[in-house]
Amino acid sequence: MSKPTDYELYEQIRNKDKTALETLYNRYEKLLYSFAHRMMKDQQAAEEVMQDVFIKLWRGKGAGQYVKERGKFSSWLLTITRNASIDLIRKKKAQEVEWDQRDSMNEEMPGVEEVVTDKEERDQLRKAIDTLPDEQQRMICLFYFQGLSQREIAEKCEIPLGTVKGRVRLALKKLREHLDEKGGTTDE
Repeated sequence: MSKPTDYELYEQIRNKDKTALETLYNRYEKLLYSFAHRMMKDQQAAEEVMQDVFIKLWRGKGAGQYVKERGKFSSWLLTITRNASIDLIRKKKAQEVEWDQRDSMNEEMPGVEEVVTDKEERDQLRKAIDTLPDEQQRMICLFYFQGLSQREIAEKCEIPLGTVKGRVRLALKKLREHLDEKGGTTDE
């Protein structure tokens, strides 16, 4: 008796066959765990990602539909794992920011000099960004202020990934030069 294919197991899972889910889990757990662990650099987070992937697979939600003609099942599962890892990373960053904000409320209020310095630095950065061509401004805003990856920017803007990388690199170089001219950067 031959082993069922990934696609056959996937179809059985869509019909709520728990044995098929278990078989697929056993087949891919090591691959998905090691992939998630490489991204997360944390054992518990990698396990959480793996659990999320298989829950999505079981529920048929949040994972999209696997289409055999578009590529290998393992590639599709790795994409779901990557997306789940990124989601968890972003969630953890948001929680860290929230905790940092709460902690900072308990600290002393900054003096006028510190507030003015921060505002001046922000103003200098804003002015420096305004000197960039529109397409470079957009790359910087999407990359640094909205937290999109370069690949996500390429997809959103419908331009090649290499173009995004080049624009970000050039924009950073111009910003560094502009801020150095204005005395706006420190290397502390």
